Amino acid sequence: MADSAASLFDQWERWLAQEQMVISAAELHGMLTGLLASGQRAAGSEWLPILADLANDGEEFSVAMKGRLEQLGNTIRTDLGCPEITFQTLLPTDDEPLSDRLVALTEWAQCFLVGFGINQQNLQKASKDLREGIQDLAEIARLDPDAVADEESERSFYEVAEYVRITAIMCFGELGQMTPPKPDSNLTIH
Repeated sequence: MADSAASLFDQWERWLAQEQMVISAAELHGMLTGLLASGQRAAGSEWLPILADLANDGEEFSVAMKGRLEQLGNTIRTDLGCPEITFQTLLPTDDEPLSDRLVALTEWAQCFLVGFGINQQNLQKASKDLREGIQDLAEIARLDPDAVADEESERSFYEVAEYVRITAIMCFGELGQMTPPKPDSNLTIH
């Protein structure tokens, strides 16, 4: 992982702690990526109340956090659609213990599926590859974080993390351009 991505992970961890949010940087990034990869538009702020319901117990975000989230949403959306495949998951640096990185990856996958499920409950029109990718993400979300820290485990982690990244890009490529269904305005997500 690039130093800038690692420092971004640490910065988001600090911002979330300052806001007294109980969600991790990996969870927040996964959830927002899932929302955007499934058709939620990043432009404007119509997705902020959805994210507040999911990530902040329905409480409105501070002005500073709203700005950060809007910027993060725009970055995610741009990177997901970039032909150079620049999108990266927000995970701890490779210097962190493998078990910590694996916990973050499973949290990212779990929260991606939560965000994704807000807009895409029915995958019947999705390609077979995408349906398989979503099923695989559900399995990845259940991985045991107690891994032996050896070279084979490191290689396996890298391969799984790369698969998660590519699956998110594939979701966006297939569904991210669609207009999401209009939610019931009286519906609160818990």
